[in-house]
Amino acid sequence: MKTIAIVAGGDSSEYHVSLRSAEGILSFLDKTKYQPVVVVLHGQDWHARYEGGEYPIDRNDFSFNAPDGHHAFDFAYITIHGTPGENGLLQGYFDLIRMPYSTSGVLVEALTFNKHALCSLLRTQPGLTVSDSLLLRKGEARPTDEAIVERLGLPCFVKPNAGGSSFGVTKVKTADQLAAAIDAALAEDDEVMVEAMMTGTEVTCGCYRGAGELVTFPITEVVTDQEFFDYDAKYNGKVDEITPARIHPDTARRVQELTRAVYRRLGCYGITRTDYILRGEPGQEEICLLEINTTPGMTATSFIPQQVRAAGLDIKDVLTDIIEGRLKD
Repeated sequence: MKTIAIVAGGDSSEYHVSLRSAEGILSFLDKTKYQPVVVVLHGQDWHARYEGGEYPIDRNDFSFNAPDGHHAFDFAYITIHGTPGENGLLQGYFDLIRMPYSTSGVLVEALTFNKHALCSLLRTQPGLTVSDSLLLRKGEARPTDEAIVERLGLPCFVKPNAGGSSFGVTKVKTADQLAAAIDAALAEDDEVMVEAMMTGTEVTCGCYRGAGELVTFPITEVVTDQEFFDYDAKYNGKVDEITPARIHPDTARRVQELTRAVYRRLGCYGITRTDYILRGEPGQEEICLLEINTTPGMTATSFIPQQVRAAGLDIKDVLTDIIEGRLKD
């Protein structure tokens, strides 16, 4: 039986969300094939939660010692939202010790985590619209509020450039709100992206590749009375998630095709979830990119488990496919 590390925690504001995702994955994994152990990372504290105790991880080989002996892992299922699990740092470590893992590689993770870099690359993707944006860095001179508004208009969004979409994000409605919004984003990251607002129907599409072909899930429509899909909407139930989305079949087909095309272009692995805004006439909407999540949430309220169910699949089989696909490499 293979021993699987469910790697959670991390050093971002989504630490506790990651722990909830780990609980979800722990419940989904096939216990007849795998022995899962949750491993929590936070700063320099790396420990395994095993048989009611916590045991330090030896970073030389990602193993641990418990009263019943020495334990090594065969595979790492990464479910850290933010650094170091979603930006390539942890993937680089696992590459060095030759530990197979569930996500894309270092370059893909670093690129998709950096919103401005990702948008710059995907502006050339046929069929995809990317919103105009500005990149601001801590310690560098900022454009004036007037210059930002002239370039991007109002409302606009201010968000950490390299980070999740739950913390430090502000919908700015007036120019005098910009400075505080930028400061809030800088508290999460040293770089901030200010982005022109796109108005329309928000949808999200998950897909994955394991040992077999690339599979695209049914699309979810995101409806919330919040200003945007923020932390409360995501994790406190202040949102309606409608799967499959109430969109024209031609639009659904185009969104799924585009999701697959971007996945292949980037060279992803495992589960990803891509968020879009659809704007325009039904059936002929413009598909606008919001972001790509390479370690999407796996909590009870997360999109991926419900999309898997809507596809008529079993999440246990999906995770097995991802694990076996890497173990065969």
